[in-house]
Amino acid sequence: MTEGRLTVVDFQSISSKRKIVSLTAYTAPVAMALDPYCDLLLVGDSVAMVLYGMKGTQGADLEMMIRHGKAVMSHSSQAMVIVDLPHGTYENSVELAVQSSKIVIEKTGACGVKLEGGVSIAPQIEAITSAGIPVLGHIGLLPQKFSKTSEFRITGKDSREAEQLQKDADAVTNAGAFGIVLEGIIEPVARALSESATIPLIGIGASPSCHGQILVTDDLIGLYTDFTPKFVKQYANVQSIIHEAAQAYAEDVISQRFPDHSHCFWPSKK
Repeated sequence: MTEGRLTVVDFQSISSKRKIVSLTAYTAPVAMALDPYCDLLLVGDSVAMVLYGMKGTQGADLEMMIRHGKAVMSHSSQAMVIVDLPHGTYENSVELAVQSSKIVIEKTGACGVKLEGGVSIAPQIEAITSAGIPVLGHIGLLPQKFSKTSEFRITGKDSREAEQLQKDADAVTNAGAFGIVLEGIIEPVARALSESATIPLIGIGASPSCHGQILVTDDLIGLYTDFTPKFVKQYANVQSIIHEAAQAYAEDVISQRFPDHSHCFWPSKK
């Protein structure tokens, strides 16, 4: 890892040497834990589901993303921090997209923003990058299009979808994005996109051939259990650890083993 926070140039150069490591982060403690190991921390709108219990990502708003963006920036120093533009803040207007991006960057100090979509939002990406704000693209499965996870579907299953994905990747690249997240795309299609790409493509349920990978951290550590996609590899079971700790605490309180005298404050000895 390099010293100091990674820039777009740093990020793009990594893919010629090794795979890019990315995870989501929404809070200061998690950002601090992940920062030494990640090239990119994404303050994703998945926060609406993971921390607020919503059924999908559409409930996230600009205020929510700014609040969590600030937290992640405050406790990271190395990884690029990218903040999702939430549903309704960029799709319908180039002017609104630029305004939303400027607000996010000004209030969080983040390195850039992420938008979902391909050809249809290329003008927004071009306008945001022209305003000096780095953009990470996102094509394939677009969670913001759905109100709940049960509506999610994998893309690239036929030649028409594969052709559209290539058009989307080209449009996002030509509009000036520094990288693209590929989500929920059939492996051969994601592989083909990665092999022809001129900017880094980061996979999530896509292909090992992508230039890097990203997962929702709460899926990775087994903390979020409402919905676990097939593409997730669970590296820990934090939910189980919390259950065990809470159970032990409850038993100690009920049996009066906690607190004991060592946990109390006492008058100073004169």
